[in-house]
Amino acid sequence: STRKVSSTARRANNSAPVRTVYPQNRWSGQIHRRSAVSPLSLSRHLSTFSSSSPSSADVGSSQSFLAGALTAAFVAGVAGCAVLTGAPDQKNVTQSEAAFASFPSLTPASTIADLSENNDEELEDRIDSLPVYSIADVAKNNGKDGSRTWMTYGGMVYDVTDFVPNHPGGSEKIMMAAGAAIEPFWHLYRQHFASDQPMNLMEKMVIGTLCEEDQDKIDEAMEKIAEENDPYDLEPTRHPALIVHSDQPMNAEVPEQMITENYITPPELFYIRHHHPVPYLSEEDVKNYHVTFDLTQYGGKEIEISLADLKKLKKVEVVTTLQCSGNRRSGYNDVKKTSGTSWGQGAVSTAKWGGARLKDVLELAGLDDPFAAEDEGLEYVRFESLDGMKSSITIDKAMNPYGDCILAYEMNGETLPRDHGFPVRLIVPGYSAVRNVKWVSKVELSKYEAEGPWQRGLNYKTLPPSVTDAKSVDIEKMPSMMVGSIFSGITNLDFGKHIDASTAKSYKAGDSIMVKAGGWAWAGGGRNIVRVDLTGDNGETWTTAEIQQGGDQKFGRAWAWVFWSCELPATIQDDGTVHVHSKALDHAFNVQPEHCRHTWNIRGLGNNSWHSKHMKVN
Repeated sequence: STRKVSSTARRANNSAPVRTVYPQNRWSGQIHRRSAVSPLSLSRHLSTFSSSSPSSADVGSSQSFLAGALTAAFVAGVAGCAVLTGAPDQKNVTQSEAAFASFPSLTPASTIADLSENNDEELEDRIDSLPVYSIADVAKNNGKDGSRTWMTYGGMVYDVTDFVPNHPGGSEKIMMAAGAAIEPFWHLYRQHFASDQPMNLMEKMVIGTLCEEDQDKIDEAMEKIAEENDPYDLEPTRHPALIVHSDQPMNAEVPEQMITENYITPPELFYIRHHHPVPYLSEEDVKNYHVTFDLTQYGGKEIEISLADLKKLKKVEVVTTLQCSGNRRSGYNDVKKTSGTSWGQGAVSTAKWGGARLKDVLELAGLDDPFAAEDEGLEYVRFESLDGMKSSITIDKAMNPYGDCILAYEMNGETLPRDHGFPVRLIVPGYSAVRNVKWVSKVELSKYEAEGPWQRGLNYKTLPPSVTDAKSVDIEKMPSMMVGSIFSGITNLDFGKHIDASTAKSYKAGDSIMVKAGGWAWAGGGRNIVRVDLTGDNGETWTTAEIQQGGDQKFGRAWAWVFWSCELPATIQDDGTVHVHSKALDHAFNVQPEHCRHTWNIRGLGNNSWHSKHMKVN
């Protein structure tokens, strides 16, 4: 009976989720063994969680083992499922936001959520009345051939069928655990532990319990895996100034006052957005590293191009701004909850990237006539990362000599840091950062855009404001975020010489006072920023800022942000504050919308409304 307690009751008792194993040595600071999990060993463990397991041939098919548990997870054929235990280190998680921030309530076949407020005895009786299933029963409900989609966690069985289309990580991701246990997945994707929201949702999907014998087997396998390795054991050291939203995987933004301290962002202060543990390559892995180019659909071959081969090509340098598609999601959350990390404005940074032109590398691989390839329907260049992430861009962007796409191996004149794509990452100037694939392992010419949740799934698709359930739209027909829109942000606001302690008290609501603002602006697609306008009276009057840096970029190839400053009058509000707003205009005369309620979407993507900053007069 101690196993059959709801997650609500567990949270009330401040205890860990039922039957979930947490390796104490990881969190108590003891030395953890730094060695890769054996692929064959992992394969055996995985058979506990699923009705089928990868073959030894599949296990050995990876380019390298990355000298860390991450590799084992992927060579085992689970594309992101590391069967390691461990909860996130809550001491290092600030402003955490679960991936499942807000989706509509589902109607379950049976629920225990309504009993959350009742006593433990009644709750236990209710759980005891639920049907008991075996792992074989669960495996039959894997979402195939018209069946429902069941999963297990902590001894409970869940029917997640109706939730699958709304999974923030994409339906393909959640379906990897269809008909099986989700423990191994959640111990890689530890953002599920950042808040109570995932368990709150799951409580409404409970349909039964898992027989204790099968749950014991799962727990035993998890314990064994925990003893072998932790996929986050070899993470890079990060700068303490970064605002960490989750540390496993690492998602951290730049404090707003530091965004415009340097036009070229120092690598240690560049924002971090990861979906998985950072790949770790041994010296031998680096020595043998190569990118596989597959041009077979073009009539060419599949060839391997090494890092040394890339460095033999002409090196070019491109200064470009990268911005997470969810930057300023917190603004959307002020209107209505979205799903994903609640970024402020700090998921944006700029660097000088050095490497080989993508065009040159594709030609080296055998793509001699991109127009002929396009005539044959080969419209996409697809990229795959060492961590399994997949994305694509169109062939015209990839092969455009003025598009400045590169395979980069340097950042700000130095070797790429691991957090930012070592040894090779793709740079696609003017596009959403997700298209700038880190840790590139494969490039392919194809008739179709990349498969997977990052390109075709819900992750990076902007649904209409009225849509809160992805089942009501055809996700396949909706475009993914590609070229960036237009954005600006205020990073500094002060009164300069216009006010001091002796005069502050003389001001009252309705008075106008001069303020000084500074910040950044950026437009996707290489569109130059024409101007940045600011208002201190809610749009009644506007003052044009002076562009300080970045205003001299080539027309149509303005890949990086501009920095600006502005002095303007601002009206003191009833609460004694001034409110300053910024909006940018690009050379296509796109302009930022006034309020994000007009562009709100359930995934919280692309918030480019006026940016606002408030400051107290006294």
